[in-house]
Amino acid sequence: MKLRQVSDLSDFSRGHWLRELLCRGEEPKLVQSSPDGQHVLLLQKSRPPILPRVVAFQRHSIAGADLERSWEPPQPALVGLLFLQSPVVPDSWVLAVVWEHGRTEVWHFVVAVGWQLLQTLELCQGARARVVSVCSQGANLVWCEERPPLGAHSDMSKCAFRFCVCARALEVGEQGVRLGAARIVLHNSPEYQVLASPQHVFLVPAAASFATTSKFLLIWHPEKAEFTITAPSAGFIHSKVLHSSSESDFKKLLLGSVGLLSGFAPLDIHTSTMSNSGGLLLVSTKGSVSIVEPDGTQRHIFDLEGGPLAQGSPVQLKTFGNILACVLAGVLYLVDQNSGRLVEKEVLSMKEVHFLESQDEEDSIQLLSQSGIYSFSFSKPEDSSRPEPCLVEMVFEEACRYYQRRSLSSSKLTVEKLKKGGTFQAPVVLAAILQHSLHQKQKPARSLEDTYAKLLSTVSLELQSYMSLELLKTCVVCAPESEVESYCKELVEQEVSRILQSDMDKDNLAYLNSVFASFPKAAWKATRSCLQLQQNGDGLLVARATPEVWKKVLCQPQLEEVGQNGMVPLFELICASFLRFKPKWLPSFVELTQQYVSSSWSYSSKEGPEGRVPLYKRALGVLARKSKHSEADDEMELELLLCSKRPKAVLQALHLLIHLKQWQRVVEVAEKFSKLSPLLNKEIFITLLAEFAQHRELDPYLDRLWPLCPAELTASNILTMVLQHLPHSQEDPVPFSSEGNQLTVGLLKPLLQRVVQRPSVQDEMYSDALQNTTFPPPTPPREH
Repeated sequence: MKLRQVSDLSDFSRGHWLRELLCRGEEPKLVQSSPDGQHVLLLQKSRPPILPRVVAFQRHSIAGADLERSWEPPQPALVGLLFLQSPVVPDSWVLAVVWEHGRTEVWHFVVAVGWQLLQTLELCQGARARVVSVCSQGANLVWCEERPPLGAHSDMSKCAFRFCVCARALEVGEQGVRLGAARIVLHNSPEYQVLASPQHVFLVPAAASFATTSKFLLIWHPEKAEFTITAPSAGFIHSKVLHSSSESDFKKLLLGSVGLLSGFAPLDIHTSTMSNSGGLLLVSTKGSVSIVEPDGTQRHIFDLEGGPLAQGSPVQLKTFGNILACVLAGVLYLVDQNSGRLVEKEVLSMKEVHFLESQDEEDSIQLLSQSGIYSFSFSKPEDSSRPEPCLVEMVFEEACRYYQRRSLSSSKLTVEKLKKGGTFQAPVVLAAILQHSLHQKQKPARSLEDTYAKLLSTVSLELQSYMSLELLKTCVVCAPESEVESYCKELVEQEVSRILQSDMDKDNLAYLNSVFASFPKAAWKATRSCLQLQQNGDGLLVARATPEVWKKVLCQPQLEEVGQNGMVPLFELICASFLRFKPKWLPSFVELTQQYVSSSWSYSSKEGPEGRVPLYKRALGVLARKSKHSEADDEMELELLLCSKRPKAVLQALHLLIHLKQWQRVVEVAEKFSKLSPLLNKEIFITLLAEFAQHRELDPYLDRLWPLCPAELTASNILTMVLQHLPHSQEDPVPFSSEGNQLTVGLLKPLLQRVVQRPSVQDEMYSDALQNTTFPPPTPPREH
């Protein structure tokens, strides 16, 4: 980037005076240029005896009347200089000069005639009102005015909310200039600085505001009649639509948010200005540059060098396309707004500079200094043989993170080491391939080395996915609101698919958590697509996911990583989606997952996911986190316990069914799961025998329970267990009870007969030996 002088100020009318005013470095100045770049307005806030003034300078020495206004305190001061588009003549504009007492002068420049005063208007309706800040939003003027209390000796500290934000249309026509009806946007408010984008107005607390009201920003959406309250650093965003003028009271607006806002820290704002994208650029006293979007979200861009900023140190910001230009202490920083990457840093030889509009050259920055106007060009070079710096930087930064995780060395790996070391060729190759792929559609394709070309053919599908993903992200940003939802669904599906094919580290898991929280339905559909979940002809759930995808699903991070900012493992995220959108499929999904685990890891392997927490317990944990518990949740708990087929889970399900007194299902579960193992069969039978001894609910099912009796139980064992579980009666036992709920010998007789009549285990062991007729066994033949 090279500094180039485009004017020495000699082509301006009264250029020598402009240079003289700029040389007065000790006086604060505000410089604004007209939309066409042909006029420069300099607002000089001089100290006595020199009067403060605003002076207009015309470029190319255009003849005509000059514009110069000065005032002497206690006369009302000048508050704002606003350039407004004139609808009468295309590409023309007028200048609105707004004074503190509300008087507004509308000026127009005519070639060969000079500056002409079109009309003088009164912006405020009250004679005692005082304008403290003003901006233009489309064809409207928006301002914040102070309305002093009626009492002359009123305590000003008790009248903190004496300000009012108003809006008024300013119509410029052939018949002159006309002000529309005044509209109160917000009344009984603290002092605000108003800054406007084409569709929104930002209300930034003034430096002198009270601590309680300087903790948040307000964003007014005129078309929706909506206010957004945002405390960006705390992540708080709340929107409220004002249905009537009575709701525009400041205290009513904050009524539902006072408790939350009171706990936030005050905003740290050193400088604020608007970007050309419609966001609010903020510089903190620590030198951090961030942007607040119209929806209330904040994004960090860049950190200025030099540490904390002093109260009076000026910071100038201006955006040119995607480039943010910032001047601090004689240093010009050029930063990519999208990536936050420092594109260029230039130490300026000029003591004081001001940004100007550059209409003719959109890819350049124009600076006004004492010695003239200079231009910096940041256009991309025509020679595209060199990869794009941003793309190469991204590739190397990602490679650094990749190799750092796998490195045994404790020293930090940097991009510079990676480039100079010459050991890692993958970032260089990938950067070249990506750069070649990005440019081949726009410019003639450059030849690649043979090894690069082979690799390009191998990763062509991944490159196409990458390009389509970037294109889709661009469509989401530029699409109208009606199409955003459909784009978001497609974007979420591609993002979930991409992450499931990459390493499931802490950053990717946190990103997936935010995706599932922000777009739950789209994330659910993306999960179904990635796992290829569907029902077969028998109505059973099947999944055709690859083993690599299953491993990502079952990945369970370390305990210290889980719980940070509420981060949840991917398996739990998917289970929560099942519960929300397709709860009937959840037990089948857990069963499918267990089948994959059993085929991939040995039982209770420490390396597998089952070696830590069983999958059914992880799914039950998701079910337990539901805010409301219903009967359907009890049924879901039963299904999850039974689908695991683990002995402890089956017994837990059996006890739950007994607690719910669902005796028919108790018997069905006992019959089904007793076949899994002899030990489980014994535990189930003992549990049901204990229940049989206590009440008569199982009597209708005795003919199905007795066949479950294990072979090793004897009649004495059964009688002992029955006696241990008989209910304790408060009265003395009697031979014949009038109550029909006592256990009788007749009920136990079929079971005891069954046990006595069958052969014992020892008899079966010896029966095989007794049935052998050859005793002793024949002598084996001898070898000759």
